[in-house]
Amino acid sequence: MGKLQIERMVLGQVSTNCYLAINKETKEVILIDPADAARRIDKKVKESGLKPVAILLTHGHFDHIGAAAELSNLYDIMVYAHEAEEDVMSDCMINLSANFGDPFTAEPDMLVTDRQGLLIADMKILVLHTPGHTKGSVCYYLPEERVLFSGDTLFYGSVGRTDFPTGSMSELVRAAKEKLFVLPDDVKVYPGHGEETTIRHEKRYNPYLM
Repeated sequence: MGKLQIERMVLGQVSTNCYLAINKETKEVILIDPADAARRIDKKVKESGLKPVAILLTHGHFDHIGAAAELSNLYDIMVYAHEAEEDVMSDCMINLSANFGDPFTAEPDMLVTDRQGLLIADMKILVLHTPGHTKGSVCYYLPEERVLFSGDTLFYGSVGRTDFPTGSMSELVRAAKEKLFVLPDDVKVYPGHGEETTIRHEKRYNPYLM
């Protein structure tokens, strides 16, 4: 996997995958969807001798952003999210935190757009806007590493729910087929919940995307 090392922490009320995308050469780390438990994440970072440089959010639901603000302040790093997701993050009803007893909102520092290229931790990242789970859902593709962080757009054998505010099944299916299924078959997919998969497997077997 080249210079990239991926560590996964399963956090929060609904077992969200928080990923640490680590540059093995520099020890810089990108935190992807820090769901909850900022202290646990910080402990992992410190024990591994890592230097956080950015927080990437695949979307604005409470179970993906719960520790983002605290970690952003702690490390003095920016939170990235799609421009259409600002409304989701800033409303406790839309980000669903109000449904789980602890309403909160969050604010991104950097708004990204579809097909925008990022260079973070000396790794190239392509933003793919994949609306459907929410209107501003994105996947982050690392072409040199053949890795996709798919959030709640694409799961092993499934896709994200579309019955939440701003969701749309037709948009999700279209985005998955037009943005994700055109990637190389051997791309490894790291979803927001559950186990990893590949583009090849999902193209062949995902019943929601046939």
